[in-house]
Amino acid sequence: MDAIDEQILTVLRDNGRASFSAIGRDVGLSTNAVAARVRRLERKQIILGYQAILGTDLPEPVSGLEVFIDVRLHADRTSREFLTWATNDPDILDAAHVTGPYDYLLHVRARDTGALDRLLVRLKSDGGAAQTQTRLALRPQTESQ
Repeated sequence: MDAIDEQILTVLRDNGRASFSAIGRDVGLSTNAVAARVRRLERKQIILGYQAILGTDLPEPVSGLEVFIDVRLHADRTSREFLTWATNDPDILDAAHVTGPYDYLLHVRARDTGALDRLLVRLKSDGGAAQTQTRLALRPQTESQ
């Protein structure tokens, strides 16, 4: 990664919908050169995705279970492999690499206990989790105390 890649990432952090030609104008490259660099950054998993952030006038519906899962990985599973797997699971909202006896703390939204159980099975069979500890939120984050 070089200084131009860093400039491209800065533009995309500010505006994830910026066109390749607009980015090119900002960093002094052609549209095709920017497109090739962005695709390379995506392949190298430096860019993991793009998201829409909704305004506060659109309340996020709260349904199902809000869950926090501590995950300890098998010794042969790398953090990068696990993070790649976790970011592709639609039930996992966030995966934080943490210190302490566990490797990751997952923030999860599950429709019901059956969906949570299926996720826990996937974590061990596909995600490489050796051990998990699950906690249910008694009050969703969006509620006041």
